[in-house]
Amino acid sequence: MTDRDLIEKRLAFIETCVYQLRELAHPEQIEHDIREERFTAHTLQIAIQASLDIASHIVSDRRLGEPETNRELFDLLRTDQWLSLELANTMRKMAGFRNIVVHGYQHMEPLILRDIIENRLGDLLAFTAAIRVRLEG
Repeated sequence: MTDRDLIEKRLAFIETCVYQLRELAHPEQIEHDIREERFTAHTLQIAIQASLDIASHIVSDRRLGEPETNRELFDLLRTDQWLSLELANTMRKMAGFRNIVVHGYQHMEPLILRDIIENRLGDLLAFTAAIRVRLEG
């Protein structure tokens, strides 16, 4: 059975991260200030990780399949109508960005980080809203 309390805690954590990024981040400084880059990248990373944790819990609980990658978790949620196609694709990209930050697969572009902070934080909130709609339904 889906642990609603666990999911709600993770959803609230994502919302807290978004709030902190909106209130405390200075995206215009990311290219020139290593502390700013690390604060924004790490806070974004842990918010995305929380979304992956939620997705993994739901996929496992509902027996939606065995994803080979973290990105596929969002495809499985889309297939089970938890997410729209557009939101699933966006969250796949977020998971890819998280992989770059965590594993250093390639150099993280400060301009991409800045763009996410300035323009894409609402996607994480759209994810939390979509999950809540299904939980309540």
